Amino acid sequence: MAVNLQWNGKMGFVADPPSGVRFTLDAHPDFGGEGLGPTPVEAMLASIAACSAMDVIAILRKKQQTVDSYTLEVDGDKAAEGDYPRPFTAIRLNHVLSGPGLDPVAVARAIQLSDDKYCTVMATLKFGPKFSTSWEIKDAVPG
Repeated sequence: MAVNLQWNGKMGFVADPPSGVRFTLDAHPDFGGEGLGPTPVEAMLASIAACSAMDVIAILRKKQQTVDSYTLEVDGDKAAEGDYPRPFTAIRLNHVLSGPGLDPVAVARAIQLSDDKYCTVMATLKFGPKFSTSWEIKDAVPG
């Protein structure tokens, strides 16, 4: 899977994923951005939450559980300001569901399956993939 990212000026970047649904990532105005979209860190936390929540909903549907509302709160602790790169040292998810007769055992099992088996985003962070970086400079267009 590949996602292309194109700079749109200042600190904004438009992501072009295989789904074809483009979205913008940007920095807060205090950091030179225009606030046109979430920051990369915000998007990462949202991706963790969305990946888990989608799994949980799919599993609960298979178990014929009715969910009327679902909020997944995700927050994390980062290294101290000034210590770079400031990775998250802890990430916490809190699933808040409601629905008629929701079975707590089914909910707990759905969350466990997402955490341990199905959520690609969480698994990627847990297993720590190898990273590699390359670069190139293309000929500048004379202006």
